[in-house]
Amino acid sequence: MNGADARPSRGLSLRSRLLAITLALLVAALLASTGLVIDQLQRELVRQLVERVEGVAAVTARLPGLPDAVGKDASQVRESVEQLWLPDVYVAALGPDGRVTQVIRPATGPAPELPRLDTVAVAGRDGRPFTADATSGGGTWRAVAVPTTAGRSGGSEGSVVVAGSHRDVDDAMSRLTRKVLLIDAAVLVSLGLAGWFAVRGGLRPLRRIEATAGAIASGDLSHRVPQLAAPRTELGRLSTSLNGMLDRIEEGNAARAETEHRMRRFIADVSHELRTPLAGIKGFTELYRMGGMPERADVDTSMSRIEREAGRLVGLVEELLLLARLDEDAAAAAAARTLQVTPMDLRTLAADALHDLRALDPQRPVTLTGPGGGPPAAAPVVGDEARLHQVTSNLVGNAVAHTPAGTPVRIGVGTVDGWAVLEFHDEGPGMTADQAERAFDRFYRADKARARGRPGGGAGLGLAIVDSLVRAHGGRVEIETALGEGANFRIVLPLHS
Repeated sequence: MNGADARPSRGLSLRSRLLAITLALLVAALLASTGLVIDQLQRELVRQLVERVEGVAAVTARLPGLPDAVGKDASQVRESVEQLWLPDVYVAALGPDGRVTQVIRPATGPAPELPRLDTVAVAGRDGRPFTADATSGGGTWRAVAVPTTAGRSGGSEGSVVVAGSHRDVDDAMSRLTRKVLLIDAAVLVSLGLAGWFAVRGGLRPLRRIEATAGAIASGDLSHRVPQLAAPRTELGRLSTSLNGMLDRIEEGNAARAETEHRMRRFIADVSHELRTPLAGIKGFTELYRMGGMPERADVDTSMSRIEREAGRLVGLVEELLLLARLDEDAAAAAAARTLQVTPMDLRTLAADALHDLRALDPQRPVTLTGPGGGPPAAAPVVGDEARLHQVTSNLVGNAVAHTPAGTPVRIGVGTVDGWAVLEFHDEGPGMTADQAERAFDRFYRADKARARGRPGGGAGLGLAIVDSLVRAHGGRVEIETALGEGANFRIVLPLHS
């Protein structure tokens, strides 16, 4: 059994634990304060008792005839002491040896067992009262002894002892303690009930969060935690954090679903693209095996078509392998390390693209300008020239395949806002906003019929490769297009100074 299983409070709810902790603190505080008050009150009552006993002792010691008062004199002394009434007080005269020679006022109960109060001990305090505790039948007395007036003036030596009982103080404190404890118990019960409802109300937002979490755990990620408190409070921050976490989870699920959808579509497109050339190769081989090519010319024609279809397969596989190496933003840094980068100028690529366009379509007007027009300018970058040449080749092929023959094309090269720019602008039919948004998706073709009829492939991977290669160089590809207004593909790369 581990430590977590051994916790005694594992079966208690948070509400019960909070209430138990609060009540425990209240009990400790009430007991401590009650004990302190009772102790201070008892000290004060004892002090008052001592002062009154000392007063009685001082007055009694000054009465004439002590300690030799007898008969009528003793009665007068006793009457004088009675006028200084104290509850349950004991007054006696002591001889020089400290023994009681005369009880002036007896105690209501057993006489107190006085400590040794001889004349030397009493008189040695220079007239100050000699205070000590005495006991009687389990009770406590406070005894005060003072020398008599005669003893201090050279008469018969002796002293007077007055003892006051603590019984009334003890009874009063006992009654007070019982009442205070009853009051404390009532206060605790009242505070416990009030605390129960207060904690219940205070934890109501947590129960709403619990209900929301239960709905989310059942699979409904559309639930959100309501804003139950101010954003700066603990509950407010908790609600905000939970809602942010749920947003990220929902976005992650949506992204995963989109990735799975794109993967299924990718596999379907790859299967379709591979099936077409493979079906042609299989058909020609079966025709040859069945003797459908009796003439040498037929065999040569079939082999030429098989070679062309095989070339399409090789090109498609190479494009897929390249995309796999450059796939996703997380792999861009790793892909960049595989590039053979050197300082170069984009004007070289622009000039090669110009010659390629003229070679593919001699009737097409092609001009070389700066970005947006004007004279071309230097655009130094650090990049892999072979990979960037593949980028321009794909853009040239895209312009030739998706614009009518003879459509003008402008190639712009230079710098804009501290970036090296190479752009290809054609005056073809252009694309819709949805087509432009999906232009860099794999296997997406805005004009599928023409793409299939394009020599050498047309699988819809060209612009996807362009985007991946440019991102691997730390740049981006921008597209500006509209129906009937042509298209402008702009490559933006970090400028090398």
